Amino acid sequence: MNFVQATVLGIVQGLTEFLPISSSAHLLIVPRLLGWKDPGAAFTAVIQLGTMLAVLLYFWRDIVRIITTWFRSLTNKELRGHLDARMGWYVGLGTIPVSVIGLAFNHLIEGPARNLWINAASLIVMGLVLMVAEWAGRQKLEVGDLNMRDGLIIGGFQCLALIPGSSRSGSTITGGLFLGYTREAAARYSFLLSIPAVVLSGLFELRKVSEGGLPIAGTAVATVVSFVVGYASIAWLLKFLVRHSTLLFTYYRVALGGVLIGLLAAGAITAT
Repeated sequence: MNFVQATVLGIVQGLTEFLPISSSAHLLIVPRLLGWKDPGAAFTAVIQLGTMLAVLLYFWRDIVRIITTWFRSLTNKELRGHLDARMGWYVGLGTIPVSVIGLAFNHLIEGPARNLWINAASLIVMGLVLMVAEWAGRQKLEVGDLNMRDGLIIGGFQCLALIPGSSRSGSTITGGLFLGYTREAAARYSFLLSIPAVVLSGLFELRKVSEGGLPIAGTAVATVVSFVVGYASIAWLLKFLVRHSTLLFTYYRVALGGVLIGLLAAGAITAT
């Protein structure tokens, strides 16, 4: 992997990690279209650490407040009803489903699931599900209305992100919209919920750098670039969702999935 390839893949990761259009799918599609070697699931997991650093930096005040309040609530009963203390439980417990399922099916996620037919179908199907959520959701609830049931349900939706092409942010935002949360509230919780799962996944795959399974320089460049671009993407998306629907992303997903199916059917690109 050369510097140009690493930079391009870092930009792709940073742009698509937080938009509900699937970063994993784009990190498969872009190299395939450009005739590059598949960077692999481990590369994807590691450079996600760059975009997670962007989340940590963007929401650092919220994160510090949530962590400190949660720890204080363990001994101070008066704080247990505080949103920040509750949010600590919601994020922690909401991460369990995707962690368990991710470990159980890791061999499938890193192997057979990296098939462009699966990605194309997932882009279209989950895009249409997001459209239904956009239309059906009441969009009345804010982050302060979040409760344990809703936090766990949205955590369950995060498991859909293990299907390549689904999108982590897309899956969790979809869950939030179905439950009646505003787009911005769903996105904010989606970003916070993604932190433990992505960090754990990235650290788990870092072992492959020392084992020689990943290009050290290329992975480092892509991770740094994904951080810079990812930070800008978070800021843009939160502002965008205040006044606009998610339908733009649905149209993009369905169009991309359709083009991908056409290219696969025509034999212009291979599925694996």
